Amino acid sequence: MPNPTFAIPDSELESLLQRYTRDITAQDRAGRFDPISGRDKELDRVTLILLQRLRKNVMLLGQAGVGKTALCIGFAQWVNQKKVPLPLQGARVIELEMSMVGAGSSSRADLEGRLIPIIKGVAERNATRTQPPIIFFVDEFHQLMIAFRASSYAGVADLLKPYMTTGDLSLIAATTREEFDDYVKLDPALERRFQQVMLETPDVPATFEILKNLKASFEKHYNLTISDQACSHIVKLADRYIPRRTNPDKSIIILDQACAYAIKNGVTGALDDDSVTTALAAEAGLNPKAL
Repeated sequence: MPNPTFAIPDSELESLLQRYTRDITAQDRAGRFDPISGRDKELDRVTLILLQRLRKNVMLLGQAGVGKTALCIGFAQWVNQKKVPLPLQGARVIELEMSMVGAGSSSRADLEGRLIPIIKGVAERNATRTQPPIIFFVDEFHQLMIAFRASSYAGVADLLKPYMTTGDLSLIAATTREEFDDYVKLDPALERRFQQVMLETPDVPATFEILKNLKASFEKHYNLTISDQACSHIVKLADRYIPRRTNPDKSIIILDQACAYAIKNGVTGALDDDSVTTALAAEAGLNPKAL
């Protein structure tokens, strides 16, 4: 079967992708990300949606810090680990960074001159079904909506709709429930092109398991030993004293800061309780003695 002729040549598309996107699958192969765990149910749902013929677009919804971006990275890790069905094996998960696409553009024509070739080039390749798909990830998707009506971003979402309808464009988008309701739902034609995946905040036991799976990366970086007891202590303290923020993000931040405090204070060997308490107190705005 002869190779198809594309309107956007391979060299032009790759140049645009390198300039204006981030290849998450390639970065994962390079070891840039920690292992993502505790989201198998949601990853199964994302996989099912992306396998479909039409409307293969995912809207990840959840509070800030719940792990929406991490879930997309987790899917890229599944691709690299061949944990996805054959049609998705070898897929490229690419983050479309609108801030980079729009940087320096003085008009909508400038923006479209960059964005349309990317969208069209990816869509026409996906349409052939002869090579692994390219899947876009757009974080903070609501920013493409009302927030940019007065700028050159106006109408960017409209450029995506035709390709999203035919299934030639696979999109993983992420935003909070509140921002989805305030912005995306105002465009019913766009909303119905997505299938929603809700990310609930992990409870204390689930967050503990996430920290246990992450601690090896922190041990390597800081040259410290981190016990399961320390992970449990961090999760319980973060859950109790930082109620307005979301796990697993807040517990991961405390673990990172606690290790940094330990190194700063000359601790060697194992992460100590004093460093954990100091980090938690600083993040929560409390006196360490109160803990």
